[in-house]
Parts: sequence; C-alpha cells; structure tokens
Amino acid sequence: MAGHSKWANIRHRKSVVDARRGKLFTRLARELTISARMGGGDPEANPRLRLAIENARAANMPMENIRRAIQRGTGELYGEEGQLEEVLYEGYAPFGVALLIEVVTDNRNRTVSQLRSTLSRLGGNLGETGSVLWNFERRGVLYVEGEKLSEEQVLEYALEAGADDVVPGDGNYIVYCAPSDLATCRRILQEHGLYVKEAKLEWLPKSTVRIEARDQAERLLKFLETLEELDDVQNVYSNFEMDDALLEELQHV
Repeated sequence: MAGHSKWANIRHRKSVVDARRGKLFTRLARELTISARMGGGDPEANPRLRLAIENARAANMPMENIRRAIQRGTGELYGEEGQLEEVLYEGYAPFGVALLIEVVTDNRNRTVSQLRSTLSRLGGNLGETGSVLWNFERRGVLYVEGEKLSEEQVLEYALEAGADDVVPGDGNYIVYCAPSDLATCRRILQEHGLYVKEAKLEWLPKSTVRIEARDQAERLLKFLETLEELDDVQNVYSNFEMDDALLEELQHV
C-alpha cells in the first residue's frame, strides 16, 4: 500500500493548495448537505455532520458557506440544485485497475452518462454492481500533519487513539482506523496537539495492481485526475500500486 498511500497524500495536498479550491469547497458543501439531510442539522446528534463540519473548517471554508450547506440539507434553504443523492459506481481504469467512484448528484442519468463517456474516452469503463466492490473495504482515514513530532510519537498517539496503521511521508501521516473509531481517533490526536487536516471514510483495496512502466503510470495518474475533476464526482478510489520514486517523478513533469 506504500505507493497507493503516497498517491493519496499527494492528492490530498494538491486538493487543498492548488487552483481547484472551488472544487474542494463544492465537495465539502455537498458532504455537509448530504450529512444534514440524512441525519439532521444538529452536529451533536449527527456524527457524520460533525465530521463534515470539522473537515470544512480545517479547509478554511467560510462559516456562512457551512451554514447554508447544512440548511440546504435540512430543507431550510433551497438552492439551484435539486435533491442531492449519493451514488457509488464501480468500474475499471486502464491496465486492469479497479475503480470505485463516489458521486453526489441531483440527476443520476446525467451523471452516469458523463461517467460512461469520460471513462470510455480515457480507456476505462463502468462495471456491473458488485464487480469490484468485493476487493475494497471501508476504513477511517485521517490526514495528519506532524512535522514537529517523531514517527514513534505519532505512532504512539495513533495507537492510543484506536488506530491500527500509520503511513509516514514528508512530515505528514496517513492514519487508518475502523470506521466506528474515526471521530474518537480524530479527537484524541487533536488533544495531543496533532493537526488533523481531514478525517473521512474511504474505500481501500484489499489487493492491488502494480504499475511499473513510466508511460503506464503517467497515463493512469492523468486518468484519475481527469475523473476527479468531473463536477459530480466526490471521490475516486483505485487499487493501483507503484513505487514512491516514480510517483514523485511524475509529480514534477
């Protein structure tokens, strides 16, 4: 999982600092709206909403934007979008790499048409329900900044918080835990002074497809980035694996 985790860290860092901030805020707002619609507008009684609010604040999303997104979910405020729903699509990227694509949409027909055409153009395709989901598991994932702490300290705090794995890199860490422990893990890490940039549930692969050729790696990363840029796409998960050195090299191309 080293190469896959490295890509997750690079992707997370880019999503916060580059010109796609509008896309980032849209994704966060939709998560706020969906969370409020499913569990109500009180974060104390709705753990998913509380987590969504914390992630939005960590990304410096204005409080007024957060409030409006929640009100759209509770029905207090009506926006231009229709009723939003979450949908999980399964498919394949080039080279046999499996995909899970999380979308939030107000028009499922529009979304699936756009996904199908984009995947086809890039050399991938949509799969049947259950075609790749069996190879993924739901996990709690926290992106943590810990430059002032040693890896041993971060690991100690993470284990205390209930985490079961920590992947270091560039002064940042990816901490993994059971989905039910995500909120507690975040709270305990923050109590120890760690900055949790984002905490969310993700789909992680049980087995991976290794990509070694540079041209294949470059094509695959461009494929994933293009897919993530689609308006309705919230998250894209895959099961590729490649060397950290190759990933870093392609980031500077």
